[in-house]
Amino acid sequence: MADIHVEEFYKDVAIALAQLYAAFPRRTNLFVEDIAGPDEPDEFGLHSKRHMACFGALLWLQEEGLLRYVDTIRQEALDQAVLTREAFVRLSAPAPQSLARKLNALPEEANLPASVQQNLSTYIHLLRAALKNGSSTRISLAVQAAFFTDFSAEGLH
Repeated sequence: MADIHVEEFYKDVAIALAQLYAAFPRRTNLFVEDIAGPDEPDEFGLHSKRHMACFGALLWLQEEGLLRYVDTIRQEALDQAVLTREAFVRLSAPAPQSLARKLNALPEEANLPASVQQNLSTYIHLLRAALKNGSSTRISLAVQAAFFTDFSAEGLH
């Protein structure tokens, strides 16, 4: 079992990337509260560790080249965030069928049109399906497969 902060990181990353993909190529504000849930700063104006971990995950995504933003809105949001080319290409890429089956992201019916099958085989679909399912294990596996697996190891270029 992974540390809870790592599981929360994967979930925050999946939610943020799904939000940015849904808005692509428009720039949008990413609010920490929309990803990690409501937070009330303490009497000194400091946010909870959970809120700051989510904010840190968003900053990490930028540092790793997966998103860009114009500025931060205090520690509440990223202003005008957008996926980078690398993240968009990776999320749009087809995932291995074995992974989709492992994450139960493929529907039972096999007689779907090719365009629907193609859409259901993408990494963004795997992330969305894992988020919908709510299983932290599935979310972790989907994020790891989408971003921590080398394209060349899969034969993708």
